[in-house]
Amino acid sequence: MAVRRFRTPLALLAASAALTLGATTAAGALDASSTTVVPAGDSFAATLSGQAVFTAGSTTLTCTVSASVPTGDANNQIPADPDNHNDAGPVSTTINPPTFDNCTTSIGGVGVTVSSNSTNGSWSIGAQYGSPISAGLTMPQGGVVLQTSGLASCTITASPDGPTTVSGTWTNGSPSSLAITNAPVAAVVTGGFLCPTGNQTATFSATYNVTDTTDPAQQITVTS
Repeated sequence: MAVRRFRTPLALLAASAALTLGATTAAGALDASSTTVVPAGDSFAATLSGQAVFTAGSTTLTCTVSASVPTGDANNQIPADPDNHNDAGPVSTTINPPTFDNCTTSIGGVGVTVSSNSTNGSWSIGAQYGSPISAGLTMPQGGVVLQTSGLASCTITASPDGPTTVSGTWTNGSPSSLAITNAPVAAVVTGGFLCPTGNQTATFSATYNVTDTTDPAQQITVTS
């Protein structure tokens, strides 16, 4: 019984680390080819479709609400022309930290609270035209912090050593979408008894619909 109680928080904490993600392929790691994102200068929102699932071994952490939305500043805005085009690489833009709400775990007796931040740098999204179209969501160091309560009171900090990018695929459509499947994320765990302190790893899967908030009749599209 003691062993199970130790491993339960361990798996949960590792799963929570995947929140670092928030989403896709590192902009710097994408192959260099021509990319254009339109409509230039429009603002956009990225809203979870379905569930965001964080998995560590047989343990899952599921959130049903997650989004990054514009707040009137330069975040969540496609670069203006001509910066919305890159002759030899991805087009990137900063975004507001995505929120994660309505989160539950497959382990009984453990509550979960997730918060995101831009304390140590900005979040960003990058897209690279190709077949398929690659996309990358980058979070800053410590960009997501998860806290558990109940069976174990622990703090999990995602991306503890610097910026982290998770990989996915962009699909143009109505709306366009960004899909992440089993993207690995690192985290560090601190806390007292039953907290598996140290470095942890998990995977993250989610699909985000990306919509134009400046002109809802337009679609956010990645082309060459």
